Amino acid sequence: MTPPPRVPVVRCEDVTLERDGHAILEDISFTLQAGDFLGVVGPNGAGKTTLLRAVLGLLPVSAGRIEVLGQSAGGHHRDAQRIGYVPQRNQIPRSFPASVADVVLMGRLDAGWGLGSLRPDDRSEVRRSLELVGIGDLASRAVGRLSGGEQRRVVLAQALCASTRLLVLDEPTIGLDLPAEHEFYALLRRLQSELTLSVICVSHDLVALAGEADDLICINRRMHIHGNPEDVVHSHAIREAYSCEFDFLAGEIAHHERSGHGR
Repeated sequence: MTPPPRVPVVRCEDVTLERDGHAILEDISFTLQAGDFLGVVGPNGAGKTTLLRAVLGLLPVSAGRIEVLGQSAGGHHRDAQRIGYVPQRNQIPRSFPASVADVVLMGRLDAGWGLGSLRPDDRSEVRRSLELVGIGDLASRAVGRLSGGEQRRVVLAQALCASTRLLVLDEPTIGLDLPAEHEFYALLRRLQSELTLSVICVSHDLVALAGEADDLICINRRMHIHGNPEDVVHSHAIREAYSCEFDFLAGEIAHHERSGHGR
């Protein structure tokens, strides 16, 4: 029996986004299939975070179309509540007055229930999300007193807490040391498999992300290449996108290959 075709979770068609009359993104097109992990790379200022914000419906596009879970990006529909977002951010202050469980519970509030509207199963979903990311024993701890790697897991649990189908991450490993970065990506791949998640992840670290993603796109205002990670990192289009940064990048790629990192 022929398996049913996979359904696109995100579809970007000829997307252009302008700010103050200047193009920040131009003619971006790609499709994310259900259950896939798409990495987004490019130099600083390339528009990677802007692209994520457009996919989330937080920024309007000037031309083209973005569909997420079968609806226009940002549309007020039931499936919009099933998008988890891990933003780029710094360490949570030690004095932040919230427990780990309270922070994860905010993921249920963000999903549309609002303050004072908690359902009976919200607390059980918080416990489930914490167990999924391996920190169930930290529920009552003050979130500001956790390590950077533990805090990343808290934010990931928050994003997963609303029956998430699409997980969007912006520089999720920034500030983590190398072992913590490897642990985070291993966790992300496990969750992707166990929960059948579709994932879009932005990173400044082309080499690390290429070792994890199923597909990779490289942008620098416009899309330079989209394809298999191994093909992307060895393409001429990478040199074009990264311009003067390429010599350093090439050294990183060669070191990565010699050390045998990646999945």
